[in-house]
Amino acid sequence: MSVELQNEFGNIEISNDVVAQIAGGAAIECYGIVGMASKHQIRDGLTDILRKENFARGVVVRQSGEELHVDMYVIVSYGTKISEVAYQVQSKVKYTLDQTIGMSVSSVNIYVQGVRVANV
Repeated sequence: MSVELQNEFGNIEISNDVVAQIAGGAAIECYGIVGMASKHQIRDGLTDILRKENFARGVVVRQSGEELHVDMYVIVSYGTKISEVAYQVQSKVKYTLDQTIGMSVSSVNIYVQGVRVANV
């Protein structure tokens, strides 16, 4: 699957993995996020925090018509307000994807997969 854009010059296809990498990178920069988690922790056998090259495992990108939907699986830092962290991630991911690929994001759904003490 890929995100398809059309303009006066032709068609552009952006892989979902690329969109997932951009969204994961934006989420990691937010305060209160320890890291990304796998969307299928039991099946993948991953209880660890995903590294930068594996962000696509923790982000699901769907396109329906002109709308783009992003599901993110994150691990938050202990002691932070989860609702505020999720709101900041949603705002940052929507802004970053809008500026990077030029397509507005309809929804960014945050799924908290765990709470950990951040490494200081």
